[in-house]
Amino acid sequence: MKAYTYVAPGRFELLDKPEPRLQGPRDAIVRITLGSICTSDLHIKHGSVPRAVTGITVGHEMVGVVEQTGDDVHTVHAGDRVTVNVETFCGECFFCRRGFVNNCTDPDGGWALGCRIDGGQAEYVRVPYADQGLDRIPDTVSDEQALFVGDILATGFWAARISEIGAGDTVLIIGAGPTGLCTLQCVLLHNPARVIVCEASPRRAQFVRELCPSVEVVAPEDCARYVRATCERGGADAVLEVAGGADTFRLAWECARPNAVVTVVALYDTPQILPLPDMYGKNLTFKTGGVDGCDCAEILRLIERGRIDTTPLITHRYALDDIGEAYRLFESREDGVIKVAIRP
Repeated sequence: MKAYTYVAPGRFELLDKPEPRLQGPRDAIVRITLGSICTSDLHIKHGSVPRAVTGITVGHEMVGVVEQTGDDVHTVHAGDRVTVNVETFCGECFFCRRGFVNNCTDPDGGWALGCRIDGGQAEYVRVPYADQGLDRIPDTVSDEQALFVGDILATGFWAARISEIGAGDTVLIIGAGPTGLCTLQCVLLHNPARVIVCEASPRRAQFVRELCPSVEVVAPEDCARYVRATCERGGADAVLEVAGGADTFRLAWECARPNAVVTVVALYDTPQILPLPDMYGKNLTFKTGGVDGCDCAEILRLIERGRIDTTPLITHRYALDDIGEAYRLFESREDGVIKVAIRP
């Protein structure tokens, strides 16, 4: 089969590889029908993910059809259309039982697909712990509607859920990239009074205005001043940092009101400074880290009911044979690209 492979730092190649096989009774083999490229894939390419293993097939955003299951898989069956969770989790360890599936203690736990084991920018993928990692797509939901459920939508849903958003709150989202746009849709499910999006790209700022006309959009250089001037409590009630830029972590806590929640889901290329003397007295609560992606079934139900629609994010479509060009476009952010869909 064809598989886009991490050959060496800075280098991915489309190679011919054997089709995956079941390695345990809780595995499933999924035939990929649609995939995508994530910014995390770019971090692997450029050496920012030390745990990434050379030689693995990259990619962790995908949907497909179950081809084969191990004897201990019970929730999905051959022929089912499914989303694939970015995280591998056993469902049984200390962390999984408490919903902290990103910290699953299994050797393949957490973000494994497309990082430490073969992922989904290919024709087939093996999914460990398939009962946890696969969710059946409702018949009325298309592959494109479900494409982001297992990763960036799960991230946005989790980030909004842990940010303690109340009905009268003002929420600031920093970053309107793909994950930021998914986070925006999930924040709106909580019915805050106001949502402000901070985005540097004029094109992406305009995309937000067209997608969600009620949302306020501000540039980074104006963000702190705008928030202080328009928020009656001196800052946002909840801040979600989804950009991962050089100065966005500081901007996040500066824009938070005292006693606010600052949720950081961005992946940074460099260490960030926590200047406690500067923020002393703000009494902020920081929530950080990788997504606990255990809400995929609920997200699919919301898509089925028309509460979430991320299909506008798919701006470009490619065949797997042309995935190199898809990567070039996605990384360069040319032609208004938000997300690409890759079809084997």
